[in-house]
Amino acid sequence: METENKTEITEFVLLGLSQRREVQLVLFFLFLLFYVIVLPVNILIILTVRGDPQLDSPMYFFLANLAFLDICYCSITPPKMLADFFSQQKTISSRSCIAQLFFLHFLGGAEIFLLIAMAFDRYVAICKPLHYATLMRKMLCWILVGTAWAGGFTHSIIQVAFVVHLPFCGPNELDNFFCDVTQVIKLACTNTYILEFIMFVNSGLVILICFILLLISYGVLLIRLKTGISRGKSKAASTCTTHIIIVFVMFGPAIYIYCRPFCSLPLDKVVAVFHTVIFPLMNPMIYTLRNREILSAMKRLLLQYFLGRGK
Repeated sequence: METENKTEITEFVLLGLSQRREVQLVLFFLFLLFYVIVLPVNILIILTVRGDPQLDSPMYFFLANLAFLDICYCSITPPKMLADFFSQQKTISSRSCIAQLFFLHFLGGAEIFLLIAMAFDRYVAICKPLHYATLMRKMLCWILVGTAWAGGFTHSIIQVAFVVHLPFCGPNELDNFFCDVTQVIKLACTNTYILEFIMFVNSGLVILICFILLLISYGVLLIRLKTGISRGKSKAASTCTTHIIIVFVMFGPAIYIYCRPFCSLPLDKVVAVFHTVIFPLMNPMIYTLRNREILSAMKRLLLQYFLGRGK
């Protein structure tokens, strides 16, 4: 590749979700309203799990970590997106772009591995109920969460290690509202065929394998619970169903984005919004709305708070 007489670009232009001013304003208020309503609920989930002794079980420990991961994940791209709605020049420096890419894959990868840890927890609870308390100790839960974060970091650093050394000499327009490897890599001034294959294996193939394994594991657990008629088994089946819903919500957009050639399609921006803004904050809420224990604990926490302020 010849790079002489070519200027290395230092920033990218984000074309955003729409070029029409009216549409931008509507989207701004819709996303802002969504955050004002949903973000405090996720924070409340974490506070409830940490503050209620009745929720001192691995299942709720993982749920609180899921909510924390989703809050962090939704703090990467939306603030920049909301600010860009009022900006004439929607640009992002190359360093900020790489940082955005890193944290997206870091937290997204950590969440995928956390979902695997949650599936393991359900396996032990259903298949080894007598040994559950012995096996799923607090130390093991912290190890599983730490492993999820380490797995996400490893996945992300591989992405960044390849992208950071790519030469960019123009064009520098990204037809999206954030930086992601699927679009950034196409702007490189070199042949990226091999690199795209590596990225597909590191992202797309890993996501697809994890998705299939999770569906198989929950399918086996549901089959095992099919003949159960006790209240405990019914509750376990409901929990597994909730986990399956979260798996589909989490993996659906990710499979669409990363399990195909790196090219632009008409639905890319819509899927990206759900993948980075809507679904992450909805994951813990989906679980919470189907769980009576945590709903009751949230009501108790809010009641204590307002009664305390009323004194």
